[in-house]
Amino acid sequence: MNIILASASPRRAQLLKQVKLDFTVAVSDIDEAQLESETAIDYVQRMARQKALVGQANNPGDCAIIGADTIVCLDQKVLPKPSNKAEACASLMMLSGRTHSVYTALSVLSPRHKLQAISATSVDFRDISPAEAEAYWNSGEPLDKAGGYAIQGCGAGFVSSIKGSYSGVVGLPLYELMQLLAELEIPAPALIEQ
Repeated sequence: MNIILASASPRRAQLLKQVKLDFTVAVSDIDEAQLESETAIDYVQRMARQKALVGQANNPGDCAIIGADTIVCLDQKVLPKPSNKAEACASLMMLSGRTHSVYTALSVLSPRHKLQAISATSVDFRDISPAEAEAYWNSGEPLDKAGGYAIQGCGAGFVSSIKGSYSGVVGLPLYELMQLLAELEIPAPALIEQ
């Protein structure tokens, strides 16, 4: 069965390569606005499902379509991906010295299956100064990142601890994904004896 990643994220593609899965990328362009009455969990699950559905519509046949979405929440409020310096610095100042949650939802669709999973991770940030937040913005890393930071990059220097899935914070929880693919009888090549 062909595996298709319905995402433009290079981080998600890198994680799939890490576990040696053979896949193709088919970007799913969707409206990512949160509905007014939607909880954070409902929102991230809907985004993952919609990405997978668009991927499936554009790639009919015997395929496993992977849709994923990641959000950063503080006090149950979703922090958007910053589009400018002010938004990025404001997000980092809100996260400074606090614990936040990162949720990554997965939706894996095949002609006979509709599978879903969610990864929830608590992330503790150290105190961040306004000068550090501004310097981090100037690195270019916060742009288009949930919560305005990348744990796999320089943003790791803000993280004092995590409880949960590191790969989920990056954008694709590999444990949960491997469980869903196993239900489709797709093994992870990295875990098979050669």
